[in-house]
Amino acid sequence: MLGELWSFQGRYRTLHLTWFAFFLTFVVWFNLAPLATTVKADLGLTVGQIRTVAICNVALTIPARVLIGMLLDKFGPRLTYSTLLVFSVIPCLMFASAQDFNQLVVARLLLSIVGAGFVIGIRMVAEWFPPKEIGLAEGIYGGWGNFGSAFSALTLVGLAGWLSFSGGFTLPTGDVLNWRGAIALTGIISAVYGVIYYFNVSDTPPGKVYQRPEKTAGLEVTSMRDFWGLLGMNVPFAAILCVLCWRLQKVGFLNASTYPLALLAVLVWFVFQTWGIIRTNRELIMGTKVYPKEDRYEFKQVAILELTYIVNFGSELAVVSMLPTFFETTFDLPKATAGILASCFAFVNLVARPAGGLISDKLGSRKNTMGFLTAGLGVGYLIMSLIKPGTFTGTTGIVIAVLITMLASFFVQSGEGATFALVPLVKRRVTGQVAGLVGAYGNVGAVTYLTIFSLLPLWMGGAGEPSAETIAASNSAFFQILGIAGLIVAFFCFFFLKEPKGSFAELHEGETAAEGTPSMAR
Repeated sequence: MLGELWSFQGRYRTLHLTWFAFFLTFVVWFNLAPLATTVKADLGLTVGQIRTVAICNVALTIPARVLIGMLLDKFGPRLTYSTLLVFSVIPCLMFASAQDFNQLVVARLLLSIVGAGFVIGIRMVAEWFPPKEIGLAEGIYGGWGNFGSAFSALTLVGLAGWLSFSGGFTLPTGDVLNWRGAIALTGIISAVYGVIYYFNVSDTPPGKVYQRPEKTAGLEVTSMRDFWGLLGMNVPFAAILCVLCWRLQKVGFLNASTYPLALLAVLVWFVFQTWGIIRTNRELIMGTKVYPKEDRYEFKQVAILELTYIVNFGSELAVVSMLPTFFETTFDLPKATAGILASCFAFVNLVARPAGGLISDKLGSRKNTMGFLTAGLGVGYLIMSLIKPGTFTGTTGIVIAVLITMLASFFVQSGEGATFALVPLVKRRVTGQVAGLVGAYGNVGAVTYLTIFSLLPLWMGGAGEPSAETIAASNSAFFQILGIAGLIVAFFCFFFLKEPKGSFAELHEGETAAEGTPSMAR
C-alpha cells in the first residue's frame, strides 16, 4: 500500500482528495488560534471572553457530528462533504466582519459545525479500503488532514501580515495584521474546493454497493442492554452543552432572559435525540425483532472508543487552542514564533496518526494497541506539566520543551489513528453514526477541558486578571488533568475493550467477493 500511495489513481486518488477536504475544514476550524491575541487586542476582549470564544469554536461540533453521521449514512460522503465545505464560507465571513464579542460568539458557534467534517471521510475511506489496511488508510486521512490546524498556526499570522496592504490591526511592535482578511480567505478557499470535491469523487468503487441503515434518526443497537447504554451515553452531550450555556451566561453573552431559552434549546435537542433512538429501535424495544447472533454488536465497544476520543482528540483540540499562548507566555516569545513552536503539536500528525493506524494494522491486536497508545498519552501530558517559566530557560530549554510536546503529541495522535482503525469495524452499515458519536465525544472532551482551563486561573488565583504565576500554575495543572484522564481510559482499553471480528480480513462485514475489493477499482 505504501508503495502505491503516490499513484493518485483509484482508491488512492479518493484518499488524497478526501484528506485534503479534511485538511481545509481544519484550516477553517483553527483559523482563530494563531490570531487569538490579535483579535483580543483589536476588539478589547478580556482573557475570559477570548477563552469563551475558543470554547464556542468546538461547541456545536458536538451535535453537528451526531447529525452529520446520520446524514452521511443516508446521503453518502460525497454530497455531505461538499455541502459542508461550501457552507464554511458563511461563518468565516461573519467572523471576519464581527465588531464585538457577541458577533464573534455567533460566528464561532457556526464555525464549530465545520469541525464535524472529519466524520464524513471516515466512511468514505472505509468504503475504498479493506479491513486489513483500514488503520493506515484512516490514519493517513486523519493525520494529513489534521495537519490543517498546524498549517493555520504556521501560516495565518504571515498571511495576515501579507494582507495588511488593505489595512489591519497595528501591534505594539508596529506590525500590521489583517486578521479579518486571513480568516475570510480560508472560508473562500474551502468553498471552492467543496465544488471541486463533488465533481471528482464517488461514494464507493465501481460495482460496490453503499450500505445504508433502514433508519437514521438514531443509532441502531442489537440488544436492550445496549439500548440503555446508548441512552446513558447520550446524556453527556446535553450536559456539556448546558455547561457551555452556563459559560456564555457568566461572560454576559446570555442574559437572564436568553439563558433559560438556551437551556430549553439544549433540552429540546436532547429529547429529539432520545426520541430518534427510540424510533430507530422501536421493534427491539417492543420485542418484535430479535437480532441473530451474527448480526449483533456490543455498544460497549462504541462507548469505550468514545472515551478514548475524549482523551486523545478532545485533549488535542484543547491543547492546540491554548498552545500558542502557552509558548508565548511561558518563554516570553513573539506571537509568530510562539505560533510556529505550537504548531509542532499538530505537525506530528503527518506521521503520528498514520503510524497509529499502521501499528494497529501490524501488531495483530487493535485493542492492545489502543491501550498502549492511550497510556503513553497520559504519561506524555504529565511530563508536559513540568514545562514552566524558569524551569526551562534559554534556547536549550525551548528545544527541550518542544521535544517533550512532540513526544506527547505522537501518542495523542497515534491514539486517534488507533481509535478510527477500530470504528469502521464495529458495525459496517452504521459506520457513519458510530463515527459521528465517537467524533462528537472528542468535542465533549474538548469543551470539558477548555472549560476547566478557562476556570483554573480563577480557582487558583482568585478574582481579577490572573498573575503570570497563576497562569503558569494553571497551565501545569491543566496538563496533569489531561494525563490522569488518559491513564484511566487506558485501563478501560486493556480490560474492557474487545477485539472486533474480522479486524484483519480481506473484505468488510457483509461484503462479498463478487463485489470486488477496492484495490480492483483503479
